[in-house]
Amino acid sequence: MIGITLTADQIRSAPPEVRRWIEHQVLAGLGLGPETPPAPSLPVQGAHLVACSNDDAAKILAQIQGVLPAMNVFFEFGRPGIALGQPPVMIYRLIDILHHTRLQNIGQVMASLEMINNALIETRHDPSARFCGFDHEGHCLIAPETQRAIASVWQGVIAKQHGVAEGEAA
Repeated sequence: MIGITLTADQIRSAPPEVRRWIEHQVLAGLGLGPETPPAPSLPVQGAHLVACSNDDAAKILAQIQGVLPAMNVFFEFGRPGIALGQPPVMIYRLIDILHHTRLQNIGQVMASLEMINNALIETRHDPSARFCGFDHEGHCLIAPETQRAIASVWQGVIAKQHGVAEGEAA
């Protein structure tokens, strides 16, 4: 066995594919990712990323209500993300979602995303609709409208909870 030590600067200046390989090795070594890099999955024929409205987001939440991991993952998308591309998409790192939701592994994050996606399909009555997409660098992609809708639903949940708390105090 041979060990190699790299500085943070060396890792930052490495080519993207080397950084991805290092990230995969670290995650696999910590038991947070698969032992082998996942093979890219084939997209569903005709699948498309959907821009969710506030109503869509509320209906998705209603369907996943009571499944705490899925609700936590869902509300992660209410956080501001990085907008890239034309048309723009919001980008979230799966490892950040894992960390923020305190789930045990990426598989649990993916299972939650599948549940959210199925809720969207049922809400829209469209089997080709997709809540999110993925790239080969461990990012989850959603429409900017979806991020705004989830943030709005979150604010509604907080306002409702605040109203309940004020009503109890009166």
